[in-house]
Amino acid sequence: MSTRIVVVGGGTAGARLARRLPVTLLGEEPHAPYNRVLLADVLAGRYAPEVIALPGTREPARLGARAVRIDRAARTVECADGSRVGYDRLVLATGSNPVLPPLRGLRGAALPEGVHPFRTLDDCLALRAAVRPGVRAVVVGGGLLGVSAARALAALGADVVLAQQGERLMERQLDAHASALLREHVESLGVEVHTECRVAGLRQRDGAVTAVELADGFVLDARVVVLACGVRPRVALAREAGLDVGTGIVVDDELRTSDPLIHAVGDCAEHAGRVYGLAGPALEQADALAEVLARETGAEVSDAPEPAAPAAYTGTRALTRLTLAGPRPLDLAAFGEVTARPGDDTVQLTDPTRGAYRKVVVRGDRLVGGVLLGDLAAVGALARAWEGDEALPEAPLLHLLTHDGGSRHER
Repeated sequence: MSTRIVVVGGGTAGARLARRLPVTLLGEEPHAPYNRVLLADVLAGRYAPEVIALPGTREPARLGARAVRIDRAARTVECADGSRVGYDRLVLATGSNPVLPPLRGLRGAALPEGVHPFRTLDDCLALRAAVRPGVRAVVVGGGLLGVSAARALAALGADVVLAQQGERLMERQLDAHASALLREHVESLGVEVHTECRVAGLRQRDGAVTAVELADGFVLDARVVVLACGVRPRVALAREAGLDVGTGIVVDDELRTSDPLIHAVGDCAEHAGRVYGLAGPALEQADALAEVLARETGAEVSDAPEPAAPAAYTGTRALTRLTLAGPRPLDLAAFGEVTARPGDDTVQLTDPTRGAYRKVVVRGDRLVGGVLLGDLAAVGALARAWEGDEALPEAPLLHLLTHDGGSRHER
């Protein structure tokens, strides 16, 4: 008798696992699994929704099936429609929820008309339907998601303001110089950028948003507000089932929770004290778990990556990449520690005429981080050196950044 493997969640990790193993996939959204990374391109009109669909699953997925309870004793998952699905092995790929900031005028689950999170395809389609050329839109949050949303809204002709509470855009990934270049690019698209700008509340009339109030008393008129304030792992299902939960659902190197028959992968999983919240680690976790489940259940694995994934997960060195379309498209990539510590070696190359900036940080004989804007030709070699965590060859550090010898540098 074959082992019943049930996967809760049809996002990046869940869909990858369902493509590689014969599983029952319970997807909460009514849409077939899709690439969440490309939602900003759907919002901007570059792609139709069907273009970002992920490859099909081996077994038909149950879409619109929201899991509400796990009965570990009976080994069943109860769905919102009252149905129950039995399992021998359960995988939680429940993803994450958008963070809704504690703003005046924002209470409860129902958002005022015109206020949008930006996490799902339905969020994206609702936002696209609300935006018309010239509409005043405020994006709250200047991280990766907020920058992507602001660029997409500008492409639709909206009058966009981006409000970032921190000192600079994408401060978790970029150094000060790279962030300044990113800001210049975003502003060149017609986006008004405010940093060190804390949003305190929303004004409404007849249930619809009319303005955004800043902590300093300034008021921004707005008919559309996008909340891009980060995400939080979805752990309620696991917590109510009595599983160990920290920031995310705690898992070991086999992506196993405190219940040996239940695993977790993707944005909801916490491995070695870390929740990644990125597509790359989610895919690596799904591939590793596919090998674990195949070994333990005898299931046949298909669509294997090259090289084959190990049957254990030891962590991911995650690289962030973003492409901002527009009259002058901008590519950026960042990884590791982009701010040097005392004693580190730093190499920077700048080319103002091409709008290019490259920087690496070396500690001892190891590459520990880097950031590239405008010219990503060297990113493959840099990523391999960083991910391998091996001693660098004894050569001038400049070679790490130059695929053409480079002409301008400072050390």
